[in-house]
Amino acid sequence: MSDAYLAIEGGRVLEARTRAPGTARGELVFTTAYTGYEESLTDPSYEEQVLTFSYPLVGNYGVREERFESERVHPRAAIALELTDDLADWLAEQGVPAIDHVDTRDLVTEIRDEGAMKCGIAAGPDATPEDAREELAECKGMSEHVDIGAQVSVEESYTVEGGGEFDVALIDCGAKGSITSSLVERGADVHVLPYDTTPAEIEELDPDVLFVSNGPGDPANFEAARVLVEEFVGEIPVAGICLGQQIVARALGGETEKMTFGHRGVNQPVRDLRSGKVVMTTQNHGYTVAEPGDLEVTQINVNDDTPEGLESDELGVITRQYHPEANPGPHDSLDFFDDVLGMARTQAASPSAD
Repeated sequence: MSDAYLAIEGGRVLEARTRAPGTARGELVFTTAYTGYEESLTDPSYEEQVLTFSYPLVGNYGVREERFESERVHPRAAIALELTDDLADWLAEQGVPAIDHVDTRDLVTEIRDEGAMKCGIAAGPDATPEDAREELAECKGMSEHVDIGAQVSVEESYTVEGGGEFDVALIDCGAKGSITSSLVERGADVHVLPYDTTPAEIEELDPDVLFVSNGPGDPANFEAARVLVEEFVGEIPVAGICLGQQIVARALGGETEKMTFGHRGVNQPVRDLRSGKVVMTTQNHGYTVAEPGDLEVTQINVNDDTPEGLESDELGVITRQYHPEANPGPHDSLDFFDDVLGMARTQAASPSAD
């Protein structure tokens, strides 16, 4: 017997089984990842979204905190064909509604055909289809959250020490923990800073690298980070991942646009235009760079030719649309972090360096 309902744009209401009770609304998206459900559910880039898992069984290896990418679950709700008790119980403890017994193959196909759409969920013994429709109506009436960074960024800065060879200013627009650990493992001290950090604060810190993180939503909503890139590009090396690539591109004359259903999964093929090499990558984004501005496109997505890597040797900029630090993988592109610190090393050795 169904006790949960999913209402989606277009008018359909799907029946489901409650695994964690509650109501939710948000943008309905999917991930094709076979593993890494803990990492996906704690990825800040999923803030204000409802996450559908295309893989049929989710939760089969339990829930372990050491695999989390942040301190909490970020999707508004989770949908699967089948959720294990361990995962369902954890989501219930987190206050995040979860439903299963949904034909996710059909749902993912609809998202691919129609694009990411808004939805409403009602789950629990007293839930009705009308409750789900009301959540959808509320969601459709909401404007996009222009200050979403406040929900995912740190409120106060902190430093993770990694040996002190370089100081990296990581602008936290919803950063995954793996970004920090990847830099720390390479000897950098990482200063994690709020998304609205000012140029004066960066000047006081005097970092060797300005690094703009991943995060949720439209890059146009992260104006403070764009200003930082404009202010310091050409003076110190600049790097970015995912949303960070989009923010950097916008700061350097580029344009971004919303994708039909985005790239979310661990099997996105990326071709390096210089070497011709193709690597598999993990991705999670609904926007992309439409025009690169002053940057050169160095990598593209094999499936749709969208920019996956932007660079400028002259300006000292390197960005990636995918997640080189992906956990649980693939790790084909971890050398990105070596390249980022390599820019700092080169600048430090330059005769013109202070």
